[in-house]
Amino acid sequence: MVRKFKVKKCSKNKKIFLCIGGSFLAFVLSFIFLLYGPYDGFRNFWITTSMTTMSHQYLAKWFYSDEVIQKVLAMNEVIESKENTNTNLVKIKKYGRNMKVYKNKYEEQILKKDKDNDLYKVIEINGTGYKGYLVAIYDPSKVSLATSRYIGTRGEAITTVAKNEDAVIAINAGGFYDPDWNSNGGVPHGVVISNGKLIGDYRKANVGGGIVGFDKDNKLVLGRYSAQEALKKGIRDCVEFGPYLIVNGKSSFVRGNGGWGIAPRTAIGQRKDGIVLFLIINGRIPSSIGADMSDLTEVMENYGAVNAANMDGGSSTELVIHNEIINKPVAAGKNGLRDLPTFWIVKE
Repeated sequence: MVRKFKVKKCSKNKKIFLCIGGSFLAFVLSFIFLLYGPYDGFRNFWITTSMTTMSHQYLAKWFYSDEVIQKVLAMNEVIESKENTNTNLVKIKKYGRNMKVYKNKYEEQILKKDKDNDLYKVIEINGTGYKGYLVAIYDPSKVSLATSRYIGTRGEAITTVAKNEDAVIAINAGGFYDPDWNSNGGVPHGVVISNGKLIGDYRKANVGGGIVGFDKDNKLVLGRYSAQEALKKGIRDCVEFGPYLIVNGKSSFVRGNGGWGIAPRTAIGQRKDGIVLFLIINGRIPSSIGADMSDLTEVMENYGAVNAANMDGGSSTELVIHNEIINKPVAAGKNGLRDLPTFWIVKE
């Protein structure tokens, strides 16, 4: 007599559970392979991005020893030029609207002005894994540094500062003391000069670079100066931050991703014709992961910057035009904005 056995059918819920469990296991194994496998691209990205977010360094320290972290950071760095800005390389020029021949597409995007707007032009930037905006300001005398009214105590939202200053354009500028990664943005790093007056000389950020600001001839100056040296050189507005991306037309050497990982970014530059460039890159969102130092340098090179420097990024990256937030800030505050101490602004 042959016995018949009934085959138990797996319930629908069990199938769903097994499917989810299998997918999760596959994800975990894949993630472990990326973290510890033979290919170092993801490892470099993970460590450098985590370590430069300041508030999420634990994401690197969970998985790697201090020795491994330091080794990766040493393999990803920005080697800056030792030069200071030679302002003679910048000859401020005014362009009309009759140009018909351009050296390349980047020149055309910059110099072909929008109708009825001689103050600035916004150019959308698209790169591998990132999107953002380049704002060309045609008259560098219109660019200045604004600060929080309570600088040294607490920062303010960029929208508040732009409104108070009657600014057409505003972006974030230098970094600030942020020991608990949730500070009020009141104490900026390094030297701050506004309208020719020394606002403060605070603890440096140790991010490379140095003075980033405009002199009385409206030329962007990058230099490793003390506060008093900057004042003697006629610096009218500046912060102290970095790294420097381009000095006197010479780009910094970026090893790996520069050690800064991939994140939202802000940078400032100036062309040899005096046009000022504000660069804002979105990050930490599905449509734009972010940029590294190589990306910033490449964009500035393409658009003809003779001097350019990185500004504070991450959750500080913000762009406001006519009181409207243009980019997609990623801080947890109102409208994704953080309170900050310093801002580059443009007035009419």
